[in-house]
Amino acid sequence: MDSDARVQAIIAADPLRWRILGRIRELQLPDCWVGAGFVRNAVWDHLHGRTTSLLAGDVDVLWFDQKRADHRDDRQIEARLRTLSPDIEWSVKNQARMHVRNDDPSYASVADAMRHWPETATAVAVRRDREDRCEVLAPFGVDDLLGLVLRPTPRFVDDKRQVFADRIKAKHWLTTWPLLRIEPT
Repeated sequence: MDSDARVQAIIAADPLRWRILGRIRELQLPDCWVGAGFVRNAVWDHLHGRTTSLLAGDVDVLWFDQKRADHRDDRQIEARLRTLSPDIEWSVKNQARMHVRNDDPSYASVADAMRHWPETATAVAVRRDREDRCEVLAPFGVDDLLGLVLRPTPRFVDDKRQVFADRIKAKHWLTTWPLLRIEPT
């Protein structure tokens, strides 16, 4: 089984995550994915032998549409998702506007935006396609995620390195998942 297929199998086998991906698919948003901790935590829990992976924090819904880059569009989508699944904490972000907040050049897609995320293992997203399969979007691949490696993305190697270090400390990843290791770039 290749690396993407392993991630797909972990996500598809999780009833809660699979249900959430179905809700997101119903929205029919362009270039739409669910990423960050939604995928990362499920994989790390699985690799640590935990049978259930609870959702910790919000569910990051990523989409891209330059014509709908107003933050109010995101709030409307979050409200709709809360109506469909009020038990989930939703965070919807159109990546067409996130470059401003992150002080980056304009993004061209969700994949492009993810190239500016702090860790390679976090820069992984999934979605449920029309054929009911799990698709993986991972601009840096999934080897670090599956290898339990914390590595900064190129953007966070030098000038934003402290952000990477602060995230590791603040999120208590090394305590929660003790098999993780920090790799130099």
